[in-house]
Amino acid sequence: MDARIKPQRRINDFVVKFANVNGSGSASANGLFAKSVLRMGVPVAARNIFPSNIQGLPTWYEVRIVEAGWRGRRGGVDLMVAMNPQTWDKDVAEIEAGGYLFYDSTKALPPSKFREDVTVLGVPLTAICNAEYSDVRQRQLFKNIVYLGALSAFLDIEPAEIERLLAEQYRGKEALLESNRKALALGRDYALAHFECPIGLSIARRDAVGERIFIDGNSAAALGAVYGGATVAAWYPITPSSSLAESFAKWCRKFRTEPGSGKQRYAIVQAEDELSSIGMVIGAAWNGARAFTATSGPGVSLMQEFLGLAYFAEIPAVLFDVQRGSPSTGMPTRTQQADLLSCAYASHGDTKHVMLLPEDPAECFEFGALAFDLADRLQTPIFVMLDLDIGMQDWLTEPLAWDDARRLDRGKVVTAQQLEAGRDFGRYLDVDGDGIPYRTYPGTHPVKGSYFTRGTTKDRYARYTEEGPAYVDNMQRLLRKFETAKGMLPAPLLTRASQPTSAGVIWFGSTGAAMAESLAELEQQDVHLDRLRIRAFPFDHAVAEFVAAHEHVFVVEQNRDAQLKMLLVNECGIDPAKLTSVLHYDGTPITARFITREIGEQARLYNVTPLTGNRYQVTGNRRTGGRAA
Repeated sequence: MDARIKPQRRINDFVVKFANVNGSGSASANGLFAKSVLRMGVPVAARNIFPSNIQGLPTWYEVRIVEAGWRGRRGGVDLMVAMNPQTWDKDVAEIEAGGYLFYDSTKALPPSKFREDVTVLGVPLTAICNAEYSDVRQRQLFKNIVYLGALSAFLDIEPAEIERLLAEQYRGKEALLESNRKALALGRDYALAHFECPIGLSIARRDAVGERIFIDGNSAAALGAVYGGATVAAWYPITPSSSLAESFAKWCRKFRTEPGSGKQRYAIVQAEDELSSIGMVIGAAWNGARAFTATSGPGVSLMQEFLGLAYFAEIPAVLFDVQRGSPSTGMPTRTQQADLLSCAYASHGDTKHVMLLPEDPAECFEFGALAFDLADRLQTPIFVMLDLDIGMQDWLTEPLAWDDARRLDRGKVVTAQQLEAGRDFGRYLDVDGDGIPYRTYPGTHPVKGSYFTRGTTKDRYARYTEEGPAYVDNMQRLLRKFETAKGMLPAPLLTRASQPTSAGVIWFGSTGAAMAESLAELEQQDVHLDRLRIRAFPFDHAVAEFVAAHEHVFVVEQNRDAQLKMLLVNECGIDPAKLTSVLHYDGTPITARFITREIGEQARLYNVTPLTGNRYQVTGNRRTGGRAA
């Protein structure tokens, strides 16, 4: 390394990136690395970047060690674990000046393959494994544990924590446990014998994790579906949503199976395609079951006709859309937020759908359960909009919370007793002005309360008609229902800047992880922004008020066409000139550095500076947890 360049020296604040080959068995070792840091009480933000084929293409695993607790990607790499010759040049170029390069030095590389401003840590991993193991597959698999052992020495990770994780992983498989312990020791002993350890980057034990848990959004959303009363799931496998349905099956085996008889109180169907899956969901929901499907953008495209039926016939349904790179097949294993418009207006004609926009796995659980109450209350499809970054990545998040006193809300349902007492029943009759009619379940009464479910036009009593006034009456009622939905949805979360300002920023979903850190950095640059995180569509009235109260509002989202901005303009009547888009859509999770740079440059052009005087007030709907801070 060039003597003029000082090696980085950081404790509990750096980024380690693993460059591997898909199918090499590295995922387990890389996961053990992240979890061992957590076991030392230091928060991590981990991201797995993997290809859409089965084996052979490059894969990366990025672990941000961050005692401050930031959950988003920072950008840049301080220690690269370069195990893939195919991506060597790209991986080496990504290292920050003064950073470190850890590689398998069994085969000598020319000086041109290294950088003068990076410290090189060469360990002959292949040679070590060849000397210890005769089986080819063992050599490959244990190579990953050997480099984990070396990392434990380089970064001062307590080996006992890794060994405890191995013991949990291989409980009851003592031979495998001992083999892994041996491989771990081989790597650690070599590093301690040949390098000054720890290097400039190190892990120091802390108590900064607390009671938080490490969980992915798909697992959390699936558990939310169980708590929300779902008993039917119909789905067709599609990345990145498949693990949500698989997790639901796992949770159902645990919570929906009778202990004594073993009888299963649930139905999970892998359909032949997405069209069939949503049809099954709508059929089950029409019969009174709480039902859902899990899919991604291409699946939503195939479901359009059935979604129009559910909207117009007013049948509850829940759809978990785990968004990925688009359009068409796009980038199946990359993340985006590019399905907003296709879900908000899914199907032909005048349709509008409710969307929930969770930020992290904790909200995936919360909104996953809430979606089923909303579907029943509003008698309409509900979209829960995850993305790959939330759905398939492990996040450090607050423990999932549930109120045991909470009961399922089935909405407006007419009972047999009410019908017998002579209650007037019209399936599409709005009796109280909120746009939501009453319904009956099939078989409620032998002669009363029945109606014909149709996707054609009808009057208030579900009778077929093509009369214009009856059609308009029905469509206007659906708009009233959409307006009513605003008061039932999670309200946007408002946080004011530390100083009065004429500028604001709006975002939703997983973008919040990087936003939190970026906003702190911007304040250090004297760029102060009031902020509003949107958690649902249709938008609360507070959203339009927020924009009206500011001269400039940045809208940060992860798609090319500024879909959130388009929804704001279309639904709130906002002047698009007041909104400045900050767009990130290369398929990787947005970083704090990107947001800081993009907003910082625009803020200087707009001369965004602190103001004096009173702050504005926002009202809007506050029935479901709106917060001002």
